[in-house]
Amino acid sequence: MRVLPRGLYAITPEEPDTDRLLVLVRAALAGGAAAIQYRSKNAPAALRREQAHALAPLCRAHRAPLVVNDDVGLAHEAGADGAHLGVDDGDLAEARKQLGADMLLGASCYNRLDLAIAAQEAGADYVAFGAVFDSPTKPAAVRAPLALFAEARGAVGLPIVAIGGITPENADAVIAAGADAVAVISAVFDAPDVTARAAEFKRLFER
Repeated sequence: MRVLPRGLYAITPEEPDTDRLLVLVRAALAGGAAAIQYRSKNAPAALRREQAHALAPLCRAHRAPLVVNDDVGLAHEAGADGAHLGVDDGDLAEARKQLGADMLLGASCYNRLDLAIAAQEAGADYVAFGAVFDSPTKPAAVRAPLALFAEARGAVGLPIVAIGGITPENADAVIAAGADAVAVISAVFDAPDVTARAAEFKRLFER
């Protein structure tokens, strides 16, 4: 069954040193990250392949799905568990065909419920809304109000991910609004203790 687990959905930072990236992701998994998304907008193709191939067995060992951002082909090649696409990253229905029946497909829906409904119809397994708060990664991103999560829960039957500026201090509000997972980059990987920070997020879902 293709299901994105509830909890912390840790998104990798831009890190050109593959060994360092593995240290960071291993620390997040040790703290209880439920899923990992490999996201690299700046790395050359060879480095992206190297890093995705290295992350797949690490995530598998921790029983956490690895999802590749923006690249269905790389997800297949690296043995990842799925791919995540933005609105400009390709057709979701075609991606569903390429991924087959067993791999996860996620869709960025920004602040638009219509995109979430269309994503479900195209075969997505989860939808993501954001930025919920000011995001250091995407400072110009559109904002998704918390009310959208309750609205989406009534309109789509898929797990809902919140992204954008989420920290341990504000994540409770997002979870209460209806998010099944929180996608986080800087609040996890910029923390002085990545494992402790991941565990802090995990505890929010255990309340």
